[in-house]
Amino acid sequence: MSAAGEAEPASALDGEHMKAVSVPRRASLAALAAVIALPRLALAQDPRATRAQKAARDWLALADVLDAPGTWKAAGSRFRDAIDEARWATLLKRERESRGALLQRTAAVTTFASELPALLKGGSYAIVRFRTSFAKQPTSEEDITLEQGPDAVWRVIGYVIR
Repeated sequence: MSAAGEAEPASALDGEHMKAVSVPRRASLAALAAVIALPRLALAQDPRATRAQKAARDWLALADVLDAPGTWKAAGSRFRDAIDEARWATLLKRERESRGALLQRTAAVTTFASELPALLKGGSYAIVRFRTSFAKQPTSEEDITLEQGPDAVWRVIGYVIR
């Protein structure tokens, strides 16, 4: 304040006062920037997970319309060697029709491993777990096991609904 009782312009404030005001303000701005940036960082995902999830979703899109020949042909050789196409068609129809129409599917987690029980060590495997809601079974999980081939393409080798 001036001798006349009027407020001094901001430029007249001493340097120490400016430092004291700007430090808390800078800290607040930094915290705000971190809060704004965090959701963007959380959305960043391992590119392998993106590719594995896409392969799983593409395969599930065929299963959703009960395309047994399509799912069987799109699956990896381990899948096709484990079950013949006719048996797969029967199982797919029974398991999916009993649950009703797909209502919602959300990828919950994708994990990677170089070995899984009953599979060769040194492979490149992924398990994508989806939280899924069907008309007759609103709380479900689907686990899709994939194997990455020498051509770097992820192919489904296992499918489980719980």
